[in-house]
Amino acid sequence: MLSGLRVLEVSSFVAAPLGGMTLAQLGAEVIRVDPPGGAADTGRWPLTENGASLYWAGLNKGKRSVTIDQRVPEGRELLARLARWSGVVLTNAPRPRYDDLAAQVPGLIHVQITGRADGRPAVDYTVNAETGFPLVTGAAGTDGPVNHVLPAWDIACGLYAAVAILAAERHRSRTGEGSRIRVPLSDVALATAGNLGFLGEAELNGVDRPRIGNHLYGSFARDFPVKDGRLMLVTLTNRHFTDLVALTGTADGVADLARLTRADFTAEGDRYRHRESLAALFEPWFAARTLAEASEALAATSVLWSPYRTFRELLQQEHPLLHEVDQPGLGRLRVPASPIDAGTADRGVRTAPLLGADTEAVLDDLGLGEAAVADLRASGALG
Repeated sequence: MLSGLRVLEVSSFVAAPLGGMTLAQLGAEVIRVDPPGGAADTGRWPLTENGASLYWAGLNKGKRSVTIDQRVPEGRELLARLARWSGVVLTNAPRPRYDDLAAQVPGLIHVQITGRADGRPAVDYTVNAETGFPLVTGAAGTDGPVNHVLPAWDIACGLYAAVAILAAERHRSRTGEGSRIRVPLSDVALATAGNLGFLGEAELNGVDRPRIGNHLYGSFARDFPVKDGRLMLVTLTNRHFTDLVALTGTADGVADLARLTRADFTAEGDRYRHRESLAALFEPWFAARTLAEASEALAATSVLWSPYRTFRELLQQEHPLLHEVDQPGLGRLRVPASPIDAGTADRGVRTAPLLGADTEAVLDDLGLGEAAVADLRASGALG
């Protein structure tokens, strides 16, 4: 889908590598540049028994890997030359800078991911802390913040960066003009807090969102234990809730609760307000059944549900998104294709390169001969 789009990625950690990989899995040529020996994320956990980073391999599928030492002038000039050749730069690093390239590259698209809008550093977990989410996460009565393990702001930021590149490329194809774009991680988190109503709730209602454990704010949804496990159940519509009541045989109890509390359980808000009392009515049905029995019964309804699984249990399920590949440095394992299904046979099933494996091939594509590459090696630019 993106054949012909070349992107130079100078990055590390999650947001920028994810943005580049998203484009690579859609067919773009993405060239990731690292220093010799790798950037700070090269050996990030989780690791295999041999010390290879599953993290690095997971976020760099489909890219070409080049190592350049920017500490020497020849390395900085080579990086600038690659940027001019690519015409699109995605980075969360200090170089290559837009101001150093724009005059040399007509139509340059330069997307810079930063921690904050003023350029100060920030990472997902610090941004998450200051945006309020750890203080509304966890069970009611929890003392202190509760961090979550998903780097949500890094992920959203990386996808925003990929969208920004595609928007800028479309603009360039129509006008010939380049774009200088910044995507601050902290702004991504702040925008999301506003878009989802957290900020509006605080400003207009004068309250902070309460901690409600595994309930879903504003709807009836929570986890239920069964004899041999636990499942998550969600009712978003009146039909969902009606099916749940019928399934659990609690129509009389729900009607009595409605009369006692003067609640209207056709209204989503009332189902949320009385969530604990409703859950107490439904719990015995789940507690009396195994996961298999509950799953079979729920499958015949409109109720939304799923069992809780570990990652190892997840791998026991067959899924068309996962494909077995020989990943250099890791061995045989299943990796996900792109979750974007455009109806084509190629879903972006790719492996990640070994660090620096494509250096000479990329320099050959750039037009450098053996002598020039040898000079770069002698200068230390290639490590």
